[in-house]
Amino acid sequence: MNEAPTVPLVNLRLIRGQSLYEGRFALLVLSNYNKDNSSVTGGMRQLLLSNLTEILSGGVKVTLNPLLCNMDTIQWSDIVDKSSHSSIHQEADISTRHDSAEAPSLSFYPPVTKLVCAEQCSARCHGPKPVDCCNQHCAAGCTGPSATQCLACRDFNDDGTCIDACPPPKIYDRLIQQEVMNPKVKYAYGATCVKACPCKHNYVVTEGSCVRSCSAGTKEVQENGVHICKPCEGPCPKACDGIGMGSLSNTMAVNSTNIDSFRNCTSVNGNIILSQDPHYNIPPMEPEKLENLRTVKEITGYLMITAWPEDSRSLSVFENLEAIRGRAAYQKSYSLVVVNVNHLRWLGLRSLKEISASNVMVKKNCSLCFIQTVNWTRLFRSKQNQACNQTCHHQCSEDGCWGPGPDMCVSCLHFNRRGRCVAQCNLLHGEPREVEVNSSCVECHSECLMMSEGPTCRGPGPGNCSQCAHFKDGHQCVARCPHGVLGDGDTLIWKYADETGHCQLCHQNCTEGTTTNSTLAVGVVGGLLVAVLVLLLIVVLLRRRRIKQKRTIRRLLQEKKLEPLIPSGQAPNQAHLRILKETELKKDRVLGSGAFGTVYKGLWFPEDENVRIPVAIKVLREATSPKANQEVLDEAYVMASVDHPHVCRLLGICLTSSVQLVTQLMPYGCLLDYVRHHQETICGQWLLNWCVQIAKGMSYLEERHLVHRDLAARNVLLKNPNHVKITDFGLAKLLTANETEYHADGGKVPIKWMALESILQFTFTHQSDVWSYGVTVWELMTFGSKPYDTIQARDVSSVLERGERLPQPPICTIDVYMIMVKCWMIDPASRPRFRELVAEFSQMARDPSRYLVIQGDLPSPSDRRFYSRLLSSDDLDDVVDAEEYLQPYKGQSNHGNHPCNTMVKTHARGDVHKEFSTSFHSKGSNYDYYTNQSVSETRRSSSRLSEVFNPNYEDLNQSWATKSFSGPEYLNMTQSSLPPEDGDSLRSPDYKANFLSLTSSTSEALTGDGVFLPAAENLEYLGLGAALHAPLR
Repeated sequence: MNEAPTVPLVNLRLIRGQSLYEGRFALLVLSNYNKDNSSVTGGMRQLLLSNLTEILSGGVKVTLNPLLCNMDTIQWSDIVDKSSHSSIHQEADISTRHDSAEAPSLSFYPPVTKLVCAEQCSARCHGPKPVDCCNQHCAAGCTGPSATQCLACRDFNDDGTCIDACPPPKIYDRLIQQEVMNPKVKYAYGATCVKACPCKHNYVVTEGSCVRSCSAGTKEVQENGVHICKPCEGPCPKACDGIGMGSLSNTMAVNSTNIDSFRNCTSVNGNIILSQDPHYNIPPMEPEKLENLRTVKEITGYLMITAWPEDSRSLSVFENLEAIRGRAAYQKSYSLVVVNVNHLRWLGLRSLKEISASNVMVKKNCSLCFIQTVNWTRLFRSKQNQACNQTCHHQCSEDGCWGPGPDMCVSCLHFNRRGRCVAQCNLLHGEPREVEVNSSCVECHSECLMMSEGPTCRGPGPGNCSQCAHFKDGHQCVARCPHGVLGDGDTLIWKYADETGHCQLCHQNCTEGTTTNSTLAVGVVGGLLVAVLVLLLIVVLLRRRRIKQKRTIRRLLQEKKLEPLIPSGQAPNQAHLRILKETELKKDRVLGSGAFGTVYKGLWFPEDENVRIPVAIKVLREATSPKANQEVLDEAYVMASVDHPHVCRLLGICLTSSVQLVTQLMPYGCLLDYVRHHQETICGQWLLNWCVQIAKGMSYLEERHLVHRDLAARNVLLKNPNHVKITDFGLAKLLTANETEYHADGGKVPIKWMALESILQFTFTHQSDVWSYGVTVWELMTFGSKPYDTIQARDVSSVLERGERLPQPPICTIDVYMIMVKCWMIDPASRPRFRELVAEFSQMARDPSRYLVIQGDLPSPSDRRFYSRLLSSDDLDDVVDAEEYLQPYKGQSNHGNHPCNTMVKTHARGDVHKEFSTSFHSKGSNYDYYTNQSVSETRRSSSRLSEVFNPNYEDLNQSWATKSFSGPEYLNMTQSSLPPEDGDSLRSPDYKANFLSLTSSTSEALTGDGVFLPAAENLEYLGLGAALHAPLR
């Protein structure tokens, strides 16, 4: 505990919070007192942080400081960054805390740099005026608006200028249109941009950064005296985590539990520490396990040995160690430490060539010798070491040795023969014969003739022999001349040996070589006979083995009946994925953008077909991580596997450098924005109809074993106001036939839409989607209100466990609200299934005024100019719907073509039928789903913006508005165009009900001119009396 009365940290301006206490607190003031029995006798009274103005990450905790007063007077909200979800925790021991009147002056008065700023300031300021705003790259305040006037930098400091990234190694040259080296390149070193990484042997230079070790797929090489990371050519040398790094970050030493992780490692990123185990009760390590360290050639940290097997007299397992980088040093001073190993006789580090940084500590090793014979000019040597009066081998040079014998020399005095120093090479005597190459003895090739009068060879390889032991083919000594070797032009080469032993080409007409004597024929025949006998023997052995296997199998079948295969029963996924060319797509304008990419409105031109299809193109950002690419492909897999009227389908995928997903274009945008912008004109029948369609789409996903995990009103798109589709499968997961739930592994999730078990256990099932469906229905019934708006996401689980739920929307009767409550049951088995929700909402949709009470429930508008703006272009005569193009016969069914009032009431005038007849016989039938609009809407003034217009799709070109359409799916036909049927019901896929009164005849729904009014437009059906004389709306 700290008993100092004052802690002066007056120059501290900024706490970055890169490492947090308990993962939460960047500033911790804890237990600074001395307690004698029951009274506090001393402790901290002042914490002088008079210049601390910002904590970038993490919160503040001040507790158990009885003498520290006035901490609650500090405006922590000005210092702590709220965007990092930080917390402020202050607590004191009331029984021992002194009164504030006895305390000295306030602990510190830091200046206020955020709370007093003008609204225009995005960060901190140095005054209340708009001109006093600090630059966005400043931290802890500033003295002016420039990036060079910051008190501290939020990201990087480049020679006094705060920037968000250091100058990259390469820049784009617009003149030559290529990337060139940046002459002003700087490297990120902590929070500073430097021209060169400090301590050139202590850090590795990679693309724009100074790092301690190379990343996967790269290796460390030295160029121009600087260690840099370069991609491996072929397999990379195996790099392993050392003590203090990666998987061994919390490990204290190499022991029996982790020694196997160093097998076949050539580079260790971290430290190697071999010490005793005083109190962790780790099982002892077998000395043979130390052989796993024999392949290590480089240690980026330090090597520390304080314990070693008793029967080992040297560190010979490190005989291949070439470099100790010392990027992390023991006690910040030593890279090689060998202490208290009394039985160690010599080091044996015969391959060690470099200790890049720090010093060497070798002491308290009473039996260690040969230390002072090594040239330790650049390393520290303990003065306590004593000479053992032993010398290096006489074949070692003046550079010393690592131990006794000629194979422990640092360098050889004369020649080196495979790591052993010798006085001379076997030039004329001894075996094998050798040749001198760069003070090393290199063996002659086996095809060289051993000679005593002169050197056997002039260098390594069969082409440097003085004489050949057998034959000579060109410049190479060979055991036999080439026979049937494939040469240039795929021709077989046959050669024979002449009298001098040189291989000569056979005559061009010879196809099987040249016969020199009869012995060759005898040898060939004899060899063939031997080969035939061996072949027969092999055939007999294989036959006997096969007979034995059959007998074994027959015996096993008699003893035990084999179990049959059990197929899973899961049907194969035969969905078709279209791979589109980039030339088939044309982007028009941006509809929106997100974290992974941008969505464009565009057209799809199928190859070899004269059609154009309006589509939405989702383009992934080029700098996106591989994980993001995989998530986009997973989303494409899910979207390509579904085919339902109320589920957004994938039209194709374009595999360019930035992956592009091509989906149907949803003109009206998302359902959440639609209900928010048009809550005054949306009627109850539309709301219930949407609920039915969403439930049908989710029921289809449940049948396909697909858990959506992100169902919300924002993820439901409108093809038109009567037809919605579920989209955004970025979090969806496809379950196998025997799976009932999915366990997620983290990431961003919509907490306020999730079921309780999904929040607490990250378990997602079809029943957790039912919970999200209930929240989605609540969004629709409240016209886009935010669920749990006043509750933070981290508190939602505790609120749900207490039994709280979303309140009943004002327009909902208890019948509708009870369905929502059933969806929010704690027990997933108690929630309804989606097929049950379809049935319940379909029944309600037949009588919407009974279940939803909306003041002034009027028909929702549609705008005849909406699609003209959306699809405006110079030439769109051949534009067709995506569903009509992909499934021309399936698209004849209507998916929701009955809004609250499918046709506005019209005066009984003679020109109405004429106008409709002209429109219905127009040839623009490719635009079926763009004509869902009322007659009165088509007569409105063209200058008025549509009430259902989505600003993301705005285009005021009116060229398309002159076309008319005859698609039966969305047109309200007159009685003269449709054959009347008594009691005909609306043919909506979402529900079926007889809206025409069964007691009334067809003629009662006709105007004076024979114009048919659907049931929802019949004023008598609505109880308004004289329907034929009502004015136009």
